[in-house]
Amino acid sequence: MLNQFIVFTVLLLSLILFIQGRWRYDLVALMALLAVTVTGLVTGEQAFLGFGHPAVVTVAAVLVVSRGLQNAGVVEVIARWLSRVGNRPTLQVASLSGLVAAFSGFMNNVGALALLMPVGLRMARSSKNSPSILMMPLAFGSLLGGLITLIGTPPNIIIATFRAQNGGEPFRMFDFAPVGLGVALAGLLFITLVGWRLIPQRKGQGSREELFEVKDYLIEVSVPEKSKMVGKFLRDLESFTEADVMVLGLVRGDLNVMVPSRYETIKSGDVLIVQGDSEDIKTLLNNAELEVASDRKPEEVLDSEDTSLLEVIVTMDSPMINRTAASLNFRWFYGVNLLAVARRGMRLKERLNKVRFEPGDIILLQGKTDALQEAVKALRCLPLAERGLKMGEPRRILFSLAIFGAALIIAAAGFLPIQVAFVSAAVVMILANLITLREAYESINWPVVILLGAMIPVGQALESTGGAQTIANILLTFSSQLTPVITITIVLLGTMLLSNIINNAAAAILMAPIAVSISEGLLVSANPFLMSVAVGASCAFLTPIGHQSNTLILGPGGYKFNDYWRLGLPLSIIVTAVSIPLILHFWPL
Repeated sequence: MLNQFIVFTVLLLSLILFIQGRWRYDLVALMALLAVTVTGLVTGEQAFLGFGHPAVVTVAAVLVVSRGLQNAGVVEVIARWLSRVGNRPTLQVASLSGLVAAFSGFMNNVGALALLMPVGLRMARSSKNSPSILMMPLAFGSLLGGLITLIGTPPNIIIATFRAQNGGEPFRMFDFAPVGLGVALAGLLFITLVGWRLIPQRKGQGSREELFEVKDYLIEVSVPEKSKMVGKFLRDLESFTEADVMVLGLVRGDLNVMVPSRYETIKSGDVLIVQGDSEDIKTLLNNAELEVASDRKPEEVLDSEDTSLLEVIVTMDSPMINRTAASLNFRWFYGVNLLAVARRGMRLKERLNKVRFEPGDIILLQGKTDALQEAVKALRCLPLAERGLKMGEPRRILFSLAIFGAALIIAAAGFLPIQVAFVSAAVVMILANLITLREAYESINWPVVILLGAMIPVGQALESTGGAQTIANILLTFSSQLTPVITITIVLLGTMLLSNIINNAAAAILMAPIAVSISEGLLVSANPFLMSVAVGASCAFLTPIGHQSNTLILGPGGYKFNDYWRLGLPLSIIVTAVSIPLILHFWPL
C-alpha cells in the first residue's frame, strides 16, 4: 500500500504541475522519474531504460524522416495545389484540414501543421476571411490524421509497444487504420460542413502591418553637432533620455548598419532608425537634442534585400517560454531586433524587455536574413510566412518517397521492427544528402523524447506497484452493473479528458495499464480497451493546452481559451459515437 500511495502522490503532483504549466512538461516528467527512482519504486538500472524504448526511438526516427521529405520538396509540391481552391470558406476548410490529415498520418502532426499554417494564413488574407475559421480546422485535422497509422502520433506507438510487452503482438503499421480512418473521415466531414461555422470569427492574425503597425512606431532621427549624444554609445540613449526606444539601424554616409552594436559610438551626422511610441520618441528628440531626419519610410530600410522583417510563433518547446526579452538579449546572442509581440491577435503595449513569453505568442523580428534564419532555429520558433516554397527536384522527390515507402512496407510486413525500419530510412536519407546531420538533430522534438523516456518507467511503476489494478478495481466496482461497451466508452472519455490537460503521450502511458487491468477484470480482450486509449489520447479538442497543434494556432487565430470547446465538444461527441462501434467491430471483445 505504501508503494501505491507513493506512486499516486507522484502522479497527482505531476498532473498538477502539467496543468499549471509553470515548468515545461519534460522537466516535470524527469522530476516524476527521479521521485519514483529515489523512493525505490524503480531501480537505478531501470530508471533510464525508457530512453531506449522502441516508442521513443520510433518517434525520433519518424521526425527525421519527415524532415527529409520536407527537404526534398514533397510537401511543398502538394501544398502549392491549395492556391487553386478559391475563396469559399467551405472549400478552404475542406482542403486544408483534409491535406493536413493526410500528411499527419505519415509524419509528425505538429510538423504537418507548421508547414500548412502559413498557407492557411495566406488564404485567409487573400480571401478576406477570418483566420480563425481556418486555423482551428487545420489543427484538429492534424490530430485526426494522426489516428490513421502507427507512426501518425506518439500515443499509437506507445499503445503498440505496450501491447507487445503484455504478451500480445504489437499493433502493426495499418492496424489503426480501420478505426482511425473512419473517425478521421467523420470528423473532417463534420468540420467541413458544420463545424467551422461554430468557431467565433476572431480578428486573429491579419497582415503584418495590421497586427503590428510597424510604420507607426519607426522614425529616422539625425544627430546634429550640438546633440548631447555625440560620443556616447547607442546603449546610452535609453538610460540618458529615459525614453523606451530601440535603435534598429544606423546610417552613416553611404554605410547602412542594421542591428548595430549597442557599443557603437554615436557621431555627428549619424541617422538613427528608432522604434518607440509617440511619447517616447518625443522625449528622445527633446532630451537628446535630436532631429527628425527625413520623409522617407524607415520600414523600407529595415525590409530591404540585406535585412528583412519576419513574424514567427513561439512553440511550446521554445527556450523563450517564461523568459523575458531582456534575459534573452536578442541583439547580442542572435544578431536580431525584437520589434513587437502579439498575443491572441492583439499587440502587447507593455515594454518589450519586460514581456514574458508564452506559447503561441507572435513576435516580429528584424535583422539580416541569415541571422534571422539562425535565430528562428535556435529559438525553436515557426515562421508565419511561406518560407520560399520550392517545387523541388523530381529526382530527389522520387528518391525520398522511395525511401519512405520502403520503410513503410518493411515495417507493415513485419520484416523489421518499426524502430529499426525507420532508423534505417533516416540513415539512408542522411547518406543521400536529403538531410544533414545537423538538420536531423534539429528535427527531433527533444522535449517530447524526454517526456516519453521519463514517463515510461513511471507508467511501469504504476503497473508494478498494483496502482493500475487498484484504479481498475475501483472502476469495475462502479461499473459492475454496466456492460463492457459502456466501460470502454468510459475509458475513451477518461483518456480524452486527460489528454486535454496533459500531453497526449503522457495520457497514453498512464491510461494503458489501467485499460489492460480493466479488461482482465472483465475477462475480455484488451485490444478494444487499448484502441480506445489510442483514440482518446489523440483527440484533445477542448483546450489550447492539450496538444501542441492547439497551442500553435492560439495566436494566429486570435482565439480565446474557451473558443476551443465550441467546435471541440461536438467533435469529441462525434469521435466517441463513431469510434466505439468501429472499435468493437474490428477489435471485438
